Amino acid sequence: MGGGGRMNEDTADKNVLKRVPTKKTPFEISDLKKAIPLHCYKRDLARSLYYLFADIAICFTWYQIASNLIPLLPKPLNYVAWPIYWFCQGSSFMGIWSIGHDLGHHAFSEYEWLDDAIGFVVHSAFLTPYFSFKYSHRSHHAHTNSMEYDEVWIPKRKTDTFYSEVLNNPLGNLFMTFVRLLLSFPMYFTFNIHGREYNGFVSHFYPQSPLFNDSERLQVWLSDAGMVAAFYGLYKIAAATSATWLFCIYGAPLLVMNAHFIFFTFLHHSHPSIAHYDSREWDWIRGALSTIDRDYGILNHVFHDVTCAHVVHHLISVIPHYHTVEATKAVKPILGDYYKYDDTPILKAFWRETKDCIYVEPDEGAEDSGVYWFRK
Repeated sequence: MGGGGRMNEDTADKNVLKRVPTKKTPFEISDLKKAIPLHCYKRDLARSLYYLFADIAICFTWYQIASNLIPLLPKPLNYVAWPIYWFCQGSSFMGIWSIGHDLGHHAFSEYEWLDDAIGFVVHSAFLTPYFSFKYSHRSHHAHTNSMEYDEVWIPKRKTDTFYSEVLNNPLGNLFMTFVRLLLSFPMYFTFNIHGREYNGFVSHFYPQSPLFNDSERLQVWLSDAGMVAAFYGLYKIAAATSATWLFCIYGAPLLVMNAHFIFFTFLHHSHPSIAHYDSREWDWIRGALSTIDRDYGILNHVFHDVTCAHVVHHLISVIPHYHTVEATKAVKPILGDYYKYDDTPILKAFWRETKDCIYVEPDEGAEDSGVYWFRK
């Protein structure tokens, strides 16, 4: 997964860890938009539906294999087959969830009401509050890598000694890896873990949460209703089959999907070469460029290129996923050193970022610069 380049170790580290420039960009977003072919902006409903239904068909195929064939295997093979199914089905879930993410950005069709209707069903099926996430994620795109106003993956400071001292060791890094991959997805939506600090209780399920403004609260209630309906449906399935069957067919793949989401979003926004900015220095375009494209091998295709074309997605989020790779190639000559692509093998990169991106601080002698870099 994510074989990356075949450079020697020294060359790879020298290139991928080179800092992205923090001075104001010599180009504007309008320059980038002009460089992208016009057809990349076209939201083709038929093509979007093709990808959605193709992913659903793949999920159904995995389900048929698991429910009809795995139980027939003898026990030693049975124990191997289930985890393989969980990974494959969880990866397929992530592909559908990624299309739901496109729907929240109105990058699926020309009809926003249709995007919201399909996105509501898709995300509710994977226990994600559609409208609640749509609104907080929109704020994340509006304030990417702002120390004060970003909505997710807010870096810790050195003064947070639990992270900078207690967990800053191999055992602590391993502990945080398991906590992130297993618990961060539901805890983010429920308790805003990794999110921005607010006054009062913050939750994607709480309509009065400071995450939302008054015009959004009704749709947050609707998101909650979708979650209730999904849980009720799962309860009825468990009653008709068994809790064990439901866990094996749906629950374990959902955990894999959750881990995928945390894994690649963490890697999108954690890298020694990218800066965070406070209000003295932050501007939208440098914030949007403070993210990373990576190579996940075949999973790039499964996840609809959200992994390898994330930078352009932050710049112009209404481009459909099937055009983001082409759009990335179009803007790279303009971005130059402001574009970050890391071809480090994914598991190696995840461990490196886990142990090297513990907290952020300004460079020594530049404490008032408003620019923060990851430290360990």
